[in-house]
Amino acid sequence: MEAPNSFVSKARTALHSAAAKAERVFSDLKSDRDLDRQSPKNLIKVTEDESPISEGESKQLKWRPAPIKTKQDWQDRFRNIRIGRKGVEDTEKPKHSTMVPFYDENLYMLNMKNDLELKAAETIPSAEGLSAANLGLIPPLSTVKQLAIAVETGKKSKSMKDFLASSGGFSPVRERSGLSLSAVKSLVLREKEDKLTFEFGNNEKVLSLIRSLFDGDALFLKRNIRSCSDAITMTSFPRDIHGAPPESFIVKVAEVIGSFRTLRKMALFWCRVVAELRRLWSEEQCIPGIPLDGIPDLNSCLLFQQLQVINCCVSRKRRREIASQSLDFVLKEGNINEEDLTMFKYVHASSILYARINTGELVLRLGADHPMGDLTMLETGEPVYSPITQEGPLLTEDLIKETEEFVLRTGSVGAGCSQLLSDMQAFKAANPGCILEDFVRWHSPPDWTEAEPINEGKGPSDDGDILSMRGQLSSRMQKEGNLWRELWETSKPVPAVKQTPLFDEDLAVEGILDSLEEIPPLELFEQLFISLLGLGFVIAETSLPTNSDLSKLFYECKDYTTAACQSCTLSEKIDDLCQVYETVERMLQNPEEVLKTVRLAEDTPSPAGE
Repeated sequence: MEAPNSFVSKARTALHSAAAKAERVFSDLKSDRDLDRQSPKNLIKVTEDESPISEGESKQLKWRPAPIKTKQDWQDRFRNIRIGRKGVEDTEKPKHSTMVPFYDENLYMLNMKNDLELKAAETIPSAEGLSAANLGLIPPLSTVKQLAIAVETGKKSKSMKDFLASSGGFSPVRERSGLSLSAVKSLVLREKEDKLTFEFGNNEKVLSLIRSLFDGDALFLKRNIRSCSDAITMTSFPRDIHGAPPESFIVKVAEVIGSFRTLRKMALFWCRVVAELRRLWSEEQCIPGIPLDGIPDLNSCLLFQQLQVINCCVSRKRRREIASQSLDFVLKEGNINEEDLTMFKYVHASSILYARINTGELVLRLGADHPMGDLTMLETGEPVYSPITQEGPLLTEDLIKETEEFVLRTGSVGAGCSQLLSDMQAFKAANPGCILEDFVRWHSPPDWTEAEPINEGKGPSDDGDILSMRGQLSSRMQKEGNLWRELWETSKPVPAVKQTPLFDEDLAVEGILDSLEEIPPLELFEQLFISLLGLGFVIAETSLPTNSDLSKLFYECKDYTTAACQSCTLSEKIDDLCQVYETVERMLQNPEEVLKTVRLAEDTPSPAGE
């Protein structure tokens, strides 16, 4: 049996050894914690993709714009209004203030995953929450600022794919053993982000937002905009800043995307919207909140113009299908005996039409639309019918610029010749027995001169006099080698619906959808930012309390916004526009406080030389 002193000595040695090991573990944990504290860039690297709100808060000073030298009085006024706002101190304390006496990697990973799942759920807004929170109000400042952050970040990327790659960060494939706490956290965040990217399109909140956006009958994000005395103001301001109409599909997309809390999910949702647009086109369905027909509005943003083209192409394809079916019916039912023609005209007078040519034969009119008043054909005396012609190309502002540059560079007029030839063929099909003079009288009346009245008792002496009795073409039409005459001689009677299309709807829409997928982030988020800004100002103008000082301040904000949006350096003035929008929001929420601050600013003299 060992002596008591020996037993005590061994126990003391064991305790010292255990204490030394515990001290080493605690030192390791403490060193990792100190490294994390001393390396805030790592934490920002991890959290900036998962929470752009934190990024916006980290750039809080950036929302204080530099002095505007060209409009110092404007800057002074808005700065004073902002000073009048009470600051909010962050007094939130950490929930867990006690130190964990040990480190369990499994427990840490479990807690990290739970936190990430909770955070991921918060970064996707709900359709119900958006509609309930914003009904009748201007879009919140946080949404506008989020789009502003996306504009600034989008300057670094050339396409949405590059933007997604940069916002997603890196994807390290390393063993977890031997990694510090910060490295483990980065790895877990990245794995969770990859999983969310894969499952984003099937997320129930995302699907609900998509359904609400593309539901034409829904009241999703529909604002109660009171009609103002000058109705033109409601539509003119969005066009002045080159945005989108207040209740259009583009504005709703802007508000939904701006409600996401991460830049990556903003980009992913846009890709989901483009995929849905492609599905609608394949099913020949129109986009809700966009005019169904008509040429693109060049005063609106390019996104709105492109969606107008898509809807117009859908409408054209539907009309072409109807016209093709109608023509097939006419061709099928038009082959009847002349004895039954009278009865047949009574039954099908609206769709089956004939014209009698010089030989006395009845020829079926194809593609005729309506008679041109009392105008008759010179050779046969039959009524002249206006034909259904091919519709012209749909050009957005970027395509118009490209076309003008092409014409100036090459001097080509090919598009005009193609349209003229198409019209000639449609006219011949609708007016059997017609001549070039009939077409000119219908297509270009100024190039036709009517005959002068003939004196009584004096008849025509030759064929030339007979031609002069019915009028003549202009001098340019009678010149040798005239293009119109050459095209007329080569043209054949073919109705427009059977001609080769001058404007390929499928090719045009596929080009637009491809461009929307590859759109530079700066262009996308700038247009969404401006469109949402326009909605806010329209609502504010109709909801502003009646007060001369408030109205003066509001129109100063409006004038500055118009000038900034029309400038070529819009992206450099994003911060100033956010400040102006914040002022407008405060004018609606606390008009008395704003008035008090404005009066105080006007009564306080500015320092000399400022």
